[in-house]
Amino acid sequence: MDLTNRSKPNSVALETTLLVHGVPPESSQPLNDKLAQIVTDQGAHPTLIGLVNGKPTVGMTNEELASMLSADSVLKANTANLGVAMHQQVHAATTVSTTMELASAAGVKVFATGGIGGVHRGYGEHLDISSDLAAFTRFPVAVVTSGVKSILDVESTREALETLGVLVIGYQTDSFPAFYLRESDAQVDVRIDDAQELAELVSNELKRAERGIVVANPIPPQHELDQSEWNSWLSDAQQHANQVGALGRNATPTILSRLHQVSEGATLRANLELVKSNAALAGKLAAHLSSMHT
Repeated sequence: MDLTNRSKPNSVALETTLLVHGVPPESSQPLNDKLAQIVTDQGAHPTLIGLVNGKPTVGMTNEELASMLSADSVLKANTANLGVAMHQQVHAATTVSTTMELASAAGVKVFATGGIGGVHRGYGEHLDISSDLAAFTRFPVAVVTSGVKSILDVESTREALETLGVLVIGYQTDSFPAFYLRESDAQVDVRIDDAQELAELVSNELKRAERGIVVANPIPPQHELDQSEWNSWLSDAQQHANQVGALGRNATPTILSRLHQVSEGATLRANLELVKSNAALAGKLAAHLSSMHT
């Protein structure tokens, strides 16, 4: 793949979808700066990934990000339409699956995100499964994530990961986290409490399986949402999605937007805090991996 590669051996991949589509426009650049600093503080190299005028770019500059943020519209690229965005030479923000694809092509082994996509709940009539899950079978990248977004079917997503042969490591947890919530009814494959041991297992497994790895890092306890409040907000958001007929790629942004509204911003605040926590762990993991191979 023809790409601009500015990565380093201790790089941590960061996605552009969060910055372009996930937060208010005025928060995008400050959030990017904050995540970059968090990764740097752990001894790793922040590496923002996206398509700049159709060119896959691993390690976007602030100027390239500013150009993307000022565009009238920016495509959200998954593995299905990535090639279309390249062909049309347009800006595109990368989701989990495309960030994994481009990171892998550039040799980047660690990626920090918020939550991965998964199996949607059965509120619609159509099967809806994120391309993120299949990406783990194709791209050997360790993805530090607070599990799967709680708006999805968490347990079915965990089952799908097992079916696909994807290792799920719980960092200081036995439970597979559910994004805004630290625990779910699903379990991880193994619990690891030490970052050095985590790096050793990740290094060996990436080589052995040549598949991606889920490193599940629960939202910090002080930022976890209240379970009963969350259930109420989610019920409202799902009813809203049904009423407006949001299906397929429109379902998740519709529900997330409604959640932000009914929770008075609580879901977004929690999202930002867990992303920061994941960036810190990813930075620590990348630094350990780099030191093991030098």
